[in-house]
Amino acid sequence: MNPLLLLLSLSIIPFILAASSPSPVLDINGDKVRAGPNYFILPVIRGRGGGLAPTNVKQNNICPRDIIMQWNYNDPGLPVVFTRLDAKKGVVRLSTDLNVRFYTPTSCNRETIWKLGPYDDKLKQYFVVTGGVEGNPGKQTLSSWFKIEKLEKHYKFVFCPSVCKICKVICKDVGIFRTKDGVRFLALSDTPHRVMFKKTF
Repeated sequence: MNPLLLLLSLSIIPFILAASSPSPVLDINGDKVRAGPNYFILPVIRGRGGGLAPTNVKQNNICPRDIIMQWNYNDPGLPVVFTRLDAKKGVVRLSTDLNVRFYTPTSCNRETIWKLGPYDDKLKQYFVVTGGVEGNPGKQTLSSWFKIEKLEKHYKFVFCPSVCKICKVICKDVGIFRTKDGVRFLALSDTPHRVMFKKTF
C-alpha cells in the first residue's frame, strides 16, 4: 500500500472516532461536565423551586430515600457525582448510561445513588429515589442507570437504560411530581424537568 495513502487513512481514523462519540454535556460556564467532580443540578426556570436533595418524606429510613426539589429557589440542594458506564474519569456525554449519586460526607454517602423506585399504586406514579447501585451494569442494576439528553439549550434526565440488551425497559423523561401538600418529588413524567449543571468549588 502506498505509504502516503496509509498515512492519510490513519489520520482520518481519529476524526471518525470523534464524530461517532455523543456530544459532551456542558455546565453553565460552557465547560464539559466530567465524572468525578461535584455538580449542582439546578432548575432552568428560576423562582419555582431550587435544586434537588435527598430526604425522607414518604418513608421512614435511616438514610433518605425520596428526592425532592427544594422549596427555596436560592437553595441549590446537594451536589451530585456522575459515574460513567465504563467507570472511568472523563467527560459525561449525551445519551449514555450513567449513575447519579448525591455527594454527602455522611454514613449514607453510598446510599444516595439514584434509581427508579417501584410503581406507587396510590399515586399512580414511578418515583426516582435513592438506594441504587453504582457500577456493575446489567440486569440486576437496571433501575440505577439514567441518561442526560439535550432539551433545546438546556438538559433533561431520561430513564431509558441500555445496560441490558435483553431487558424490556421503561423509557420516559424525568420530571417533577407535585403532591397535594405541595411537595415536589423527582419522578417519571410526560413533562421533563429542565436542568443545568453548576460545578462546585
